[in-house]
Amino acid sequence: MANVFFSYSHEDEELRNRLEKHLALLKRQGLIEAWHDRRILAGSELDETISANLESADIILLLVSADFLASDYCYSREMGRAMERHAEGEAVVIPVILKPCDWHSAPFGKLLATPRDGKAVTSWANVEEALADVASHIRKRVEDANRKGGKPASAVPPQAVPANAAAAALSPASLRSSNLRLKQEFNEHDRDTFLHDGFELFAQFFEGSLGELKARNSGIQTTFRRIDANCFTATIYNGGKKVSECAIRIGGIGGRGITYSSDANPNGNSFNGSVSVESDDQGLYFSPMVFGFGEAEKRMTKEAAAEHFWATLIRPLQ
Repeated sequence: MANVFFSYSHEDEELRNRLEKHLALLKRQGLIEAWHDRRILAGSELDETISANLESADIILLLVSADFLASDYCYSREMGRAMERHAEGEAVVIPVILKPCDWHSAPFGKLLATPRDGKAVTSWANVEEALADVASHIRKRVEDANRKGGKPASAVPPQAVPANAAAAALSPASLRSSNLRLKQEFNEHDRDTFLHDGFELFAQFFEGSLGELKARNSGIQTTFRRIDANCFTATIYNGGKKVSECAIRIGGIGGRGITYSSDANPNGNSFNGSVSVESDDQGLYFSPMVFGFGEAEKRMTKEAAAEHFWATLIRPLQ
């Protein structure tokens, strides 16, 4: 079994959670055991536990974003040691590009990054497809090592770690509950940040999806217009004829949501559906208000909410 270590910024925790779900089958098949800092038990020494798990990892996933590159802990401590172990043949480092950023000149820039072609996860028309591509690369690495009768890393003996750190590293792999999440609280700043970050993701998602739709289908033309910080429009043409359009804005009931209008007029006030920012004791999420949008999940990630709106725009062509 290969030990997989997630090195990531907490700003990207939502995407890390989604990637971990894509690795669930590998875990069920006994091929990997995944570890990240949310598995640290209360009372454990943080730095020692993280270091011990980093030292024992066979595969180290660098979840790359601007936040990751800006984090001294992620970049200098985790990534620095990960690259040393990679160079020594003790572990395999796999960069996972989560969001567009200037990463090519980083020490890991020489490595083959995932998803395919190093295209950031959030730049794909379908985020789930991107994460599935990452999971397939990890599976190939693990299965290739198994065919050769070893782990993904070479057989170089791992460096010794302090006894108490090694003991801490064993704790997550021992018999334990999976119910380890703690109650969280969110304030208005947290909700507003989630809303505006979500809107920016929506804009990138639609611009990327429109471009990919046009590239894949002859006769299709698309238009993406960023009106301002709170609104953008999208239009799809087939053979020069407008077949679907929308305007997406920050607003809705209470002003803490994102609305979808089937009219691309940027000055309009009506909308056909919306998602609002909600929270529970585990996290922030979008909750849809459905006006003829069909079935929808009640608790959506930013990516799922963007996909929900996109499905409405493209439906007339399907």
